[in-house]
Amino acid sequence: MSKFVIVGQNSLEGSISVDGSKNSSLPILAATLLAQGCSTIYGIPSLADIQNMCNILKCLGAEVSTAKGGASGLGLTISCKKLNPDVSQCENTGLIRASFLVAGPLLARCKKVKISMPGGCPIGLRPVDLHLKGFHALGAKISTGHGFIEAKCKNLTGAVIYLDFPSVGATENLMMAASLATGQTIIENAAIEPEIVDLANFINAMGGQITGAGTDLIKISGVKELDGQGYTVIPDRIEAGTYAVAAAMTNSKIQINNVIPGHLKPMIAKMRETGIEITEGDSQITVNAADKIKAADIKTLPYPGFPTDMQAPFSSLMTVASGTSIIVETIFENRFLHISELAKMGANIKAEGRTVVIEGVKSLTGAKVRAYDLRGGAALVLAALASEGETEISGIEHIDRGYLKLDEKLSTIGVNIIRV
Repeated sequence: MSKFVIVGQNSLEGSISVDGSKNSSLPILAATLLAQGCSTIYGIPSLADIQNMCNILKCLGAEVSTAKGGASGLGLTISCKKLNPDVSQCENTGLIRASFLVAGPLLARCKKVKISMPGGCPIGLRPVDLHLKGFHALGAKISTGHGFIEAKCKNLTGAVIYLDFPSVGATENLMMAASLATGQTIIENAAIEPEIVDLANFINAMGGQITGAGTDLIKISGVKELDGQGYTVIPDRIEAGTYAVAAAMTNSKIQINNVIPGHLKPMIAKMRETGIEITEGDSQITVNAADKIKAADIKTLPYPGFPTDMQAPFSSLMTVASGTSIIVETIFENRFLHISELAKMGANIKAEGRTVVIEGVKSLTGAKVRAYDLRGGAALVLAALASEGETEISGIEHIDRGYLKLDEKLSTIGVNIIRV
């Protein structure tokens, strides 16, 4: 397997561009199953998770091809004339969490679906009970056994669904299922992430009737059919946040392009608290790091709180901050797999339960470390930027799941990084 070799403590400069959002692309690709015509989605990053989702769509009978044009260049065209609702035969479902997002569209379109439990990074339990609770409320009969879930219905009917937790995946799945249901569906305590709004905008572009996306009360008026459309996904806010931390860890100034600053507010606010100067433009931010980073506490929360996907990268920043910081992870119970690896690099860091205490050190030291999940792997890359000497990071297949050509992009702004 490949690994990254990084020589740290180099100053960075220049600009770097963000790709389309992986966490928007995956549900939007799933939503193309709702339409019998062709949809072309632009701005989709060519990541392993995206390829796995495309393979699932193909397994279900969709035709997937590349398309040229649009503001973001290449895109994907998906045609879903005839579908097979048996997802259990698709090998890729165990590789990504987002595989379960095809359940809602298939149930709405084909009136039945059989699917295995989803996979993804080992960062903790991510049950689908809220998805199933919503499908049941819409009129589906659910059965489980031998690692598979089956849902069937004569017809989905609108209902009022209260989510016990504002789950992003459940909100997305239920929005998609309800878009072809009879009558109106109301999702209470819905997730309000920007990716939810992006999915709703795509469904509405196809002829759907969704209002309230971006608030905790979403209303969906079901329609008889949806038509495929062209659409461009939003930029990846987590990728943008990762580059901002890279600038901070190297006391550098860089410009990050193709961003929506409003989507970055939780991260920008917290980074400003550490003394980092951030200037916002229409579609870019400029990060000018302070000579001395101050410690800050974070607690991950659903949007607009501090994102769980930025917890690990921010942990790396705090290892070289002045003072003590406390990080509390409330979303996933096993999202500290990077902590022991940071300790190998000289970080004064301890985890207990869902809390991490970090006492900042003057400098980290390069070491041989391993990435065990996507965002933890990004955290190790960031720590390597501030480390004295050479760092070898194995397990970078996890990093490649969420960052397109990370090594090549970082090289353009002065990072000494190679893939071997």
